[in-house]
Amino acid sequence: MAKRISFKGKVLIAMSSIQGDDFSKSVVFLCAHSVDGAMGLVINKPAPRMIFADMAEKLKLDHTSPDILQLPVMLGGPVKQFQGFVLHSTDYMSEETLRVSADFALTATVDIIKAIALGKGPSRKILALGYAGWSPGQLENEIMRNGWLHCYADQELIFATDAGHQYEAALKKLGVDPSMLSSDFGRA
Repeated sequence: MAKRISFKGKVLIAMSSIQGDDFSKSVVFLCAHSVDGAMGLVINKPAPRMIFADMAEKLKLDHTSPDILQLPVMLGGPVKQFQGFVLHSTDYMSEETLRVSADFALTATVDIIKAIALGKGPSRKILALGYAGWSPGQLENEIMRNGWLHCYADQELIFATDAGHQYEAALKKLGVDPSMLSSDFGRA
């Protein structure tokens, strides 16, 4: 029996065959991937007119650091778009935190938002509303049909690269020149 490949903790890079506002030119960090399906966050599509200050105001949170208020909020995907998720470094962990890998964790509670507002949250973080989900076998099918490329995630690409440049940076990590991509694909 062949060993099943898991893409958990990796980055998916949408190819031109993936259309629609949710995934066109998207970079998705995969938080979970098993025989039951996959779950990830789109990390390079900022929510229009939404920053952490808006979340803090809606949740009536006190805050200690004015610079954290400018932290962008990403459109994490089309599923549960009103639920918040924080992809973060592992220097913050709670009982509700899912450790994705040695470098990455995911928390989806108000407590992490409160901790961030007070300057006690993770040192590196991406806030997202909603997530991307795939049913069993769906992601593997999309990858086989050339819908997604994938690469290893590192903290530099995830946390230090501006969202507007993550797509190109992820492709370059694979040695792919974005200008050379074609929307036409097939099998030899």
